Amino acid sequence: MKEIYFDYNATTPLDPRVFDAMIPFLKDMYHNPSSLYKNSKVTKSAIESSREKLALLIGASPKEIVLTGGGSEADNHAIKGAAFSLRGKGKKHIITSSIEHHAVLNTCKFLEKIGFEVTYLPVDKYGIVDPESVREAIRDDTILISIMFANNEIGTIEPIKEIAEISHENGILFHTDAVQAAGKIPINVKDLEVDMLSMSAHKFYGPKGVGALYIRKKLRIDPLIHGGMQERGKRAGTENIAGIVGAGKAAEIAINELAVEKEKIKPLRDKLERELQKRIPDILINGHPEKRLFNTLNIAVKYVEGEGILTFLDFEGISVSSGSACASGSLDPSHVLLAIGVPVEHAHGSLRFSLGKYNTEDDVNKLIEVLPGIVEKLRLMSPLWNSNAV
Repeated sequence: MKEIYFDYNATTPLDPRVFDAMIPFLKDMYHNPSSLYKNSKVTKSAIESSREKLALLIGASPKEIVLTGGGSEADNHAIKGAAFSLRGKGKKHIITSSIEHHAVLNTCKFLEKIGFEVTYLPVDKYGIVDPESVREAIRDDTILISIMFANNEIGTIEPIKEIAEISHENGILFHTDAVQAAGKIPINVKDLEVDMLSMSAHKFYGPKGVGALYIRKKLRIDPLIHGGMQERGKRAGTENIAGIVGAGKAAEIAINELAVEKEKIKPLRDKLERELQKRIPDILINGHPEKRLFNTLNIAVKYVEGEGILTFLDFEGISVSSGSACASGSLDPSHVLLAIGVPVEHAHGSLRFSLGKYNTEDDVNKLIEVLPGIVEKLRLMSPLWNSNAV
């Protein structure tokens, strides 16, 4: 049975062109970029070429890009690096939002354990952070504000430029987790005036285990990984050459094809949303109706458990997720849905459909065909549905 994949926010399949670009560096060009012989210069040059492409994806300079082992490492580096570099000045306050990815939330919780203070801002019913709430939360000892670019579960896009302006008006560093945004929507770090930005290659058809952190020119933060002088001393460790080459190729493809991808995917997402609203009673659309990633649809199906729906969809060869993939091992409802005011019982019935460039209209039609029947079957077995019907 062919898999129909609707979980592109969790990870994307490797673009064949990315795979082809990686092959030479998995086979013949394996040489350590820090060595001095001829083939090492080839691998070093390949890394720098990829750095240029990743920089171009977000409007940065190549020297402002630090290559990492993924988005989580980039988030950790930005937040811990800023915190550790400034704590000697007696400043220990950080501002973030209640709907951040766990790579940010758990990093902040770690910092709280060692003496930092963190303010977790609420969001509105769409998941948007009010810039004025950021302004009000600023203290004399605030060192960093970290607000995600686009939410991984509901797709809501935050007012990053406005928040960055407030940060800089008060002399505070601003970081954004753009792991779900980079490669999907146009980003220019100079226009946005962000100080640090995290991204991850496997969210835009590149390999897993490769990411990047943009650090604004002349900004100095502490390194997260100590060792050799790779990445100009900002991130030690022998480079994952093939992965970095793949990330660069994926960035190049994203730059050239982003508009085409949106033109194809958004109508499919909109059709799915429209038809599910018609065919399934008592569902909620989570996230902003317009300020949302073009590929993302999050719904809460009342009176049933999301995990039950996922199981039946899996029998049909359809892969979707319930909440965030990084929290899928937990039985707790999504912290994002609770933050936007979705009741606990409805949050348990949440489904996230995230589409990508390999989806077709036939895929969407199949999902529209089978999901209403699955929901009806599960509701007939649900005491919550039966109580509602009475």
